[in-house]
Amino acid sequence: MNPQYDMVVIGGGSAGLTGSGIAASLGAKTAMIEAAKLGGDCTWYGCVPSKALIKAAKTARTISTAGKYGLKDTTPKFNFADVIRRIHTTREEIYEEADAPHHFENLGIDVIHGRASFVDKNTVKLENGEYGGKTITSRFFLIATGSSPVVPSIEGLQDVPYLTNETIFDLKELPEHLIVVGAGPIGMEMAQSFRRFGSQVTVIDFMDSILIRDNNELTKILQESLSCEGIKFVLNNGVKQVEKKNGSISVTVAGKEEKNKATINGDAILLSVGRKPNINGLNLEAAGVEIKRSGIVVNDRGRTSVKNIYACGDVTGSFQFTHMSEHTAKVAVSNALLKLPMKIDTKYVPWCTYTDPELAHAGATENELRQKGVSFEVYKFPYTKVDRALIDLETTGWIKVYAKKWNGRILGVDILGAHAGDMLGEWVLALKNKITLRQMADTIHPYPTYSLGNRRAADQWYVRKQSVMMVKWIQRIFGYRGPLPDLSDPERIV
Repeated sequence: MNPQYDMVVIGGGSAGLTGSGIAASLGAKTAMIEAAKLGGDCTWYGCVPSKALIKAAKTARTISTAGKYGLKDTTPKFNFADVIRRIHTTREEIYEEADAPHHFENLGIDVIHGRASFVDKNTVKLENGEYGGKTITSRFFLIATGSSPVVPSIEGLQDVPYLTNETIFDLKELPEHLIVVGAGPIGMEMAQSFRRFGSQVTVIDFMDSILIRDNNELTKILQESLSCEGIKFVLNNGVKQVEKKNGSISVTVAGKEEKNKATINGDAILLSVGRKPNINGLNLEAAGVEIKRSGIVVNDRGRTSVKNIYACGDVTGSFQFTHMSEHTAKVAVSNALLKLPMKIDTKYVPWCTYTDPELAHAGATENELRQKGVSFEVYKFPYTKVDRALIDLETTGWIKVYAKKWNGRILGVDILGAHAGDMLGEWVLALKNKITLRQMADTIHPYPTYSLGNRRAADQWYVRKQSVMMVKWIQRIFGYRGPLPDLSDPERIV
């Protein structure tokens, strides 16, 4: 068989766009098949619209709390439909700026609109679009079809107009009371944004805390901050029933004991309880590709159970972030076409929830280190001692670093605070390149910046490394006879 292509990428989201671009740049004859519009979930339903909404909501919050800056608190005036229009405009501008279809066609990539299903490991059939009914053959395939919001099985839900991240940015009117089911990143970002626009917001989750993948100490601080803004949390409760009553949505919740039920009434409900892989219709069985509930099974090089078929991004069910979609696409294509021994980096994966304050993480978590019995120290630094945070009145937050005591080797970091996502980049670079706290502490950071907080956190390693004997020696030289500082106190901040 003489296949038509070297690489066929199925899916035109972040992972697919990256994978097809790399394949073409390596000289492979490449096709990219997309069932809808190029750009994927991130452009149309995820990162781009959500951050545009968050920015608008934060601006409204700043106006209403301007008094703390010496200005005057003012009730922001806005038309919510205008806010949504601006989000739609932003999406289109980013899409047009990328000039995705023409850009990839200029790279020599055949952009094909339609749905692909496998006939065998080297062949896919197009199910609709102008190429409907035609087959395409290729040496390699990269599956990058992404994920979709999970719609849980809840009694009565099928009769209620619920929202997901795919529909919430099409609202024309601001809900009076938004009920958010799920206290993960999407739920928290949307809850705070709608609260800042003036909606009542209730968050329901069956877990006992929000953002369960993140550091518990910091999520508690974040939850308290969100509660102070007026968001109500109903945790340790699951949704048992949903129904439409007199124009409102009635949600019945209950804890572990079914008898303790309560009813919450609102006029909009957002489901943010997880994601599922987009594998329906791919006919993966015909190609022999192994799947499990979370998604397509791949090894650390992105290869599926079939040696010429690779998968990347959300469809594999792990690390559902745009930056990881791009990373896994790069690894998969490089292994397929160049046979380079590249592996997916799962050790230093960064993530950030863009609430205010932001919550970011990279490397090992504190719980992981304790469960594995790893010897480490926790080095903390508060935002209340970051001068730029004091200037901006953004003092809620902490930088928590987990590192080896004897050499300062960084193992992981959690940051809660303003610009946490931007600050995290330095820590990811340090983790990846085995930069120590000593090296970070010895690096000049500009003043006054939030990133200086990173260096101040690293300084705490130096503080701990000082020995009492060294202090005594210095005291003897300079004739100082004052009390010795308690350098062993892990909460001591210098």
